[in-house]
Amino acid sequence: MFYCPYASMMNDYYRARQSNSYIRIFHASPDAPPVDVYANGNLIAKNLTYKEFTQYIPVSTGSYNITVYPSGQTTNPIINSNIYIPENAVFNVAAIGNLPNISLYTIPEPTAAQKFGRPCIRFIHLSPNAPAVDIKLSDGTKVFNNVGYKDITDYACVPSGTYTFTVSPAGTNNVLLTVPNIRLEPDNYYTIYAVGQVGKDPTLEVIVVPEPRQ
Repeated sequence: MFYCPYASMMNDYYRARQSNSYIRIFHASPDAPPVDVYANGNLIAKNLTYKEFTQYIPVSTGSYNITVYPSGQTTNPIINSNIYIPENAVFNVAAIGNLPNISLYTIPEPTAAQKFGRPCIRFIHLSPNAPAVDIKLSDGTKVFNNVGYKDITDYACVPSGTYTFTVSPAGTNNVLLTVPNIRLEPDNYYTIYAVGQVGKDPTLEVIVVPEPRQ
């Protein structure tokens, strides 16, 4: 299944460029309820549901205590963790794993635009029970190899166009997931996230997320 709801975030990204650094929060825990997220006691995300991202949030450099509660609650956080945001940084902060063992996972993004005419893509494996996987094109060309849980690939820059990707257990031709009709535009970054679970609900799928840059 293909899911890409993030084009509306671009204006918020450009506004966030006025700040030193910025983050966005990603709810990637497949069995966690909608959540409220606090940074140093201040509410930064309300009723964030599975597979949802916040807008980009401008932040100052420094250490932050992040607490995550089931939406509407303020006791017994399901995550209580500290993160450090360096100067001039861009991060996704993902809630990952299954209850009760969910945690925060920081995912850096590029801070500059891609300027040589091609789209660049990477793959991040956030499905807690899926095996290591290979990502291939529909013709069998391997794009990413043996990507395990919480692995973040390097970017691969490809000709712009519309692609179909397949996800298979590493070293096999057994297709777990087919992802059709992914349009990749020149001079853009994209991350393909694997989320969900194999053989359970919510099921394994990918989310293709643009990373707008100036």
